[in-house]
Parts: sequence; C-alpha cells; structure tokens
Amino acid sequence: MAGICCGVVGEGETPAPIEPSSRPSRRRSLDLLPLKYMADMAVPSSDTSRKRHRLDLCPKDCEESSAAAAGGGGGVGGYGKKKVKVDEEDPKRSKVSSSSSSTVGDLEVEECPKFGVTSVCGRRRDMEDSVSVHPSFSQEKFNYFGVFDGHGCSHVATMCKERLHEIVKEEIHVARENLEWKSTMEHAFARMDDEVQSWSQSNQTSPCRCELQTPHCDAVGSTAVVAVVTQDKLVVSNCGDSRAVLCRKGVAIPLSSDHKPDRPDELLRVQAAGGRVIYWDGPRVLGVLAMSRAIGDNYLKPYVISEPEVTVTERSDEDECLILASDGLWDVVSNDTACGVVRMCLKAQKLPSPPPGSPGSDVAADGSDRACSDASILLTKLALARHSSDNVSVVVVDLRRDQQQQQSSNSNDC
Repeated sequence: MAGICCGVVGEGETPAPIEPSSRPSRRRSLDLLPLKYMADMAVPSSDTSRKRHRLDLCPKDCEESSAAAAGGGGGVGGYGKKKVKVDEEDPKRSKVSSSSSSTVGDLEVEECPKFGVTSVCGRRRDMEDSVSVHPSFSQEKFNYFGVFDGHGCSHVATMCKERLHEIVKEEIHVARENLEWKSTMEHAFARMDDEVQSWSQSNQTSPCRCELQTPHCDAVGSTAVVAVVTQDKLVVSNCGDSRAVLCRKGVAIPLSSDHKPDRPDELLRVQAAGGRVIYWDGPRVLGVLAMSRAIGDNYLKPYVISEPEVTVTERSDEDECLILASDGLWDVVSNDTACGVVRMCLKAQKLPSPPPGSPGSDVAADGSDRACSDASILLTKLALARHSSDNVSVVVVDLRRDQQQQQSSNSNDC
C-alpha cells in the first residue's frame, strides 16, 4: 500500500528551531497544517492542492459484484445487504438504501464485506508495507484480503498487492469444481514468486531505491498473509511473520504461525537445505533475514522459500472478526489484546473521543465500515504507543452474521 511516512517524535524530544530569514518566511513557518490520520495514510486536511491517494478497496469490486449478480447471484453469507433502487431512465442515478433484504429486479445483491484498513510508516524511514482488499474478486463471490510486509525495498510487496489476487483468481478458476485450497494457494504463491524472480532478473528499471543498491534487486522480498473469505470457510495462507487471527466467541484463535528461523521445524528445514541460522540481533537466516519464508529474496534460496502454510477453517455463527496485520503490530500487541480491542469497537456504537490536544485526538476513521475502521486505527495507535519500530498495517474484517437474515431464515424454516 502506498503510504506517507509519519514522523514520530520521541518523548522528551523537541524539534530544532528554524531561524527565518524574513518576515514572509516567518509567517510561512507558523502556518502549520493540521494532519488527519486516515486509514491508509496521513494527509494535510486543509491543503486542497495536495490530493489524497485513496485506497481502491471496495467500490470497483462492489460494482462488479452487483453487475455479476444479475447473471447468477451468489455472495458471502453473513454480511449485511443493501437495497438497490434502479432508475430505469438513467441507471447511473440508482440509489442505495440500507435493508436486511435487497433486490435488483427479482435478484438479491449482497453488500461488500465490512472491513477497516490502516497502514502507516510509523518510525521507519521508508514505507514497505502494502495492503490488498478485493471483495467478490472471483466468480464465486469469494472475498480477498492480504497484508504484505516488504524488506529491502517496497517493490516486491507492491507487486504482491497488484498481482497476487489476480493469480489466486486464475488458480480458483482453473480448479473450478475440484477446488482444493492447499494446492491452489501453494500454486498461486509459487507463481507470484516466479514473477518476482523474472522481474528482478530482467533489465526493467524502477524508481525504487533498491535499484541504486543492487543491479537485480535480489536482496528484496516480502511476507504475505492472505485470507480468502467464502460463505462457509476462512482460507488463510501465510508466508513469513505477518499473521492472521480469528476472534470466535471472545477467544483469539491464530490461523497462521509465524515463520521465524528459530521455529524448530523451520530451523531443521533451513539446516537440511544447507543453510544456517545465525543469531545477530535475533535469529536470522545466514545472519541476514529474520524470517525463514518470504516471496522474493532470491539470494537466500533455497533456505528461504515462498511456500505458504495454508489453513482452512469452517465459519461459525460465533465468529466475530478476522485480523490480518504485519509484525509491526504483533511485535508489541498480543493476539488476545488485539481481539479485545476489535470486539470493543464492534460492540460500541460510538467510541469515546480523546481529550483535545492529547495524542491521537486528530485521528479520523476511514473504510467501508466505521466500527472496523475505528478498530484498525485503534490497533495501529496502540502499536505506536507501545513503541513499535516497524511499519504497521492492519486489516479488520467483520465476520458477524446478519441477525435479521438469521431470523428470517428461521421463520421460513418454521
């Protein structure tokens, strides 16, 4: 995800004063622009000449989903619905209103999954995280969420953001009726890794800083944690130390396991391939990389592999939320704490506002759902308050099933 570095001043630090050379420059130095901390970046709120780059997360995919519904319906159960009122004279003037039952003609259209996204640079010099969200990205109306934590540079994480969902979609289409999630996601990650290798070995140029350091960008990679949410399953594929956590009935259930070099099975695998794990500011493969699996990192193969671990979890009526995040969150916030924060946001109709002038008092929510956006922003603020030294990216997905839909279904059964 593209982002703007949010400079953080440590406690006790004060910015050095700048001596103005003239009265106009003094006046300009006093014109401080208030910042709004949005779900994808921090932007000046009063400077209309600077355009805010918004995440293309939901509208396009939702429009495609609504259009596809006329040819076969489908969708993810458990999410709310919206009623679409079509203007016969001008379809572009169609209106959307909230409702527990929605129709376009005689067909039902599902609302986009409720989610919130936050991705900030934090205390790092460069932003190397990316986030990808694509509701109803396939013909089966599956929903795709991904977090990618780059290292060395941002271009591998950016490539994963732009391409991996398309590759997964193609693999699902190839499998069709014989869809086997483990092999499908493994093939998708392998293809993504092959594309990164081909790109790094080609003569293509990019504006990223790694081109100035290494000719072929072999020392660049990215973690990848991807969740495909279907009507009845949560399919999580993880490669690296980003993480997916499910909150079910108030209990935090990790759906992925971090690929750290000192994890016993990963340590044995690296050693069997002829590599070594050296402790240099923590366990690292060959004393360099602090994870044992990643997409890219061609110079560390075959010790660092791109094969994901895939878990398939049956959805339950007791599911509350799904959290995907980079290690910038998980290094300082436990699974239980993260789930507790999200549950509080989902249950609260309105979160208490921080006192004026306090840290985070200028934070504004953004996303497809206010509660999910509040949760993702609050988790990010918590990570920064606990002095996370990494980029922080968080995706919160609301998995609660529509109570009105359940009641309607029960009445029909009677």
